[in-house]
Amino acid sequence: MNDEIEIIEEKDDDAAGTDPAERVKKLKEKLKHCEAEKKEYLDGWQRAKADLVNSRRDEERRLASWRTRLENEVILKFLSVADSFDLALDGRHSEHVSPEAEKGFSLIRSQLAEALRELGVSPIEALGAQFDHNLHEAIDEVESDARDGTVAEELQKGYMRNGELLRPARVKVSKAKYID
Repeated sequence: MNDEIEIIEEKDDDAAGTDPAERVKKLKEKLKHCEAEKKEYLDGWQRAKADLVNSRRDEERRLASWRTRLENEVILKFLSVADSFDLALDGRHSEHVSPEAEKGFSLIRSQLAEALRELGVSPIEALGAQFDHNLHEAIDEVESDARDGTVAEELQKGYMRNGELLRPARVKVSKAKYID
């Protein structure tokens, strides 16, 4: 193995026979050009790196949004199952359901409610609340002693997920009784 380093001088045909001051001037110009080129390459690399970071961030947001939409679609299907359990457990149907079956339905419904809670799903408390078009869907108006615009009856429970509306509550809204 040879440890000797060979130094090869760069030959500048223009520099042959010129005075050292002229040669220094040309080298300074060449250095200035190289520095400008380096800055241009560095700026381009930094822009490309920033574009890559932004692209990754946008892709992560897009995937998170897609995942949330997909989860919400699946949860909505389970909400219809919860509605069926609520209907089966409604007191109006107790004569058709044995006490053992009612207990089983109740246990399954509570497991489903817990699973929904773990997914960030919470029911909207509608009955007796002031009607809010952001949370409720008015199906009908009914005359009552309650203040106008109060939810008088809940036909289908509404749900929120992590602070966003998943499904509005379907309600009947009170209107003042008219005295003739």
